[in-house]
Amino acid sequence: MNYKRSLSLLFLFMMFFGFSWSQDISIGSKTHPESLLLGEIMAQTIEQNTDLTVTRRFGLGGTLICFEALKTGEIDLYIEYTGTVLTAILKEKYEGQSPQEIYDYISKEVNRKFEFIAGKSLGFSNSYVLISEKKLNLNEISDLQGRTDLNLGFSNEFVKREDGFQGLNKFYNLQLSAPRGMEHGLAYKALQEGQIDVTDAYSTDGRLAEYDFQLIQDNKGFFPDYSAFPLIKKSTIEKHPELSDALNQLENILTAEKMQELNHRYEIDKEDISSIAFDFLSEQGIVSEKPGITTSNPIIRQTLEHIQLTFIATFLAILLAVPLAIFITYKKKTASWILSITGVIQTIPSLALLGFMIPLFGIGFTPALIALFLYALLPIVRNTYTGLLSTDPILIEAGQAMGMTQKQILLKVRLPLAMDMIMAGVRTALTINIGTATLAAFIGAGGLGESIITGITLNDNDMILRGAIPAAILALAADQGMALVEKAVRPKGVNKD
Repeated sequence: MNYKRSLSLLFLFMMFFGFSWSQDISIGSKTHPESLLLGEIMAQTIEQNTDLTVTRRFGLGGTLICFEALKTGEIDLYIEYTGTVLTAILKEKYEGQSPQEIYDYISKEVNRKFEFIAGKSLGFSNSYVLISEKKLNLNEISDLQGRTDLNLGFSNEFVKREDGFQGLNKFYNLQLSAPRGMEHGLAYKALQEGQIDVTDAYSTDGRLAEYDFQLIQDNKGFFPDYSAFPLIKKSTIEKHPELSDALNQLENILTAEKMQELNHRYEIDKEDISSIAFDFLSEQGIVSEKPGITTSNPIIRQTLEHIQLTFIATFLAILLAVPLAIFITYKKKTASWILSITGVIQTIPSLALLGFMIPLFGIGFTPALIALFLYALLPIVRNTYTGLLSTDPILIEAGQAMGMTQKQILLKVRLPLAMDMIMAGVRTALTINIGTATLAAFIGAGGLGESIITGITLNDNDMILRGAIPAAILALAADQGMALVEKAVRPKGVNKD
């Protein structure tokens, strides 16, 4: 039995709420604008040149999240770059190979190791470049050697990659300490406002044409070629051979200048991504029918997804945490272990936990639900356990003197008196989950995090607020709603101080 599916059986209830029938082809993308655009270009090409239906799973975090989603079968293809596969995925060193040599090598290796197919190149290379203010007179990367006076701010992925800062620092012997990591979409603004002096960019970024920054030349040829191409599951091609014919129409269809123009329309002009893709493909004669424009409000959809995700996760946590707390109330040694384990889970960074879920449960609703379920356990277990233990011993002795069983004491004495403490734990868990769920968009789970992440990527404050404000309102509404529930379930005769 498939490993991922067998584990998912443990969460049948959440699968019931989160499952949606999969489409024929699922296309993924990373969070940066170009990846989103190219994903939409592929989607429209496939939709209008085959009978296949396409599901868009865009904005899936960085390289490794997309690659892991492809490995687990959660997506069928996405756009990747040759240099990224060589260095970040295959962990090979770039030693001056030509673009064709890199492509031939990675094509063979991804097929051998992962049973993936490297589609034909789209025709352009999107390389890393370093940029700075012109007044710093940094013309070549070698000029950065020993410049500890500079405030470096690179994208999070660039900081950690061997074809990023780590390898660059060694290759050029720059002798620089590890720089500040930040979201790629924020770097331009930070550089413009003088908060940082040097950052990384992509050579086809639409924003490069907007800012009068200095492009720092890679004078020793550190960066490999980054030709864009579709990375596809071999089993998908075997099942749908018509997919190859459709995607082959995109071979060498883009130049770096054209890609930068399309990126500019999306990043700077804020045009609709679907319209940009259609305009380009119709010019090439690949598509003829303009995609329909949805009339639904994305914020309403995202809010409903956010509510579904957080409330179901918290409800499932209650189902496990309350009985577990009752059990450990009578098992003092076990209690310390359970509280420690749930405490450790709470300390795991949200993105890390979501990343851990991908190999087990793929991407989307289910792994996000499991992560939020785990995060909700600690406050509910701890509050329930503390509330049960805080019962006045005199009341317990009185119940025993009246001939009450341990079960009756639990139901009629301990739980009623602990109800306020239990509900406080539930309120805390729900509020935490509403905030944490915004990160679930990185693994395709939807919710209000979609607007926040897209807004950060595009440096669009209005879009960030369209996600952040509803999330904050939802958290406040949930907290007040749970306060009413707490009041309603409080047993008569139990007064709250």
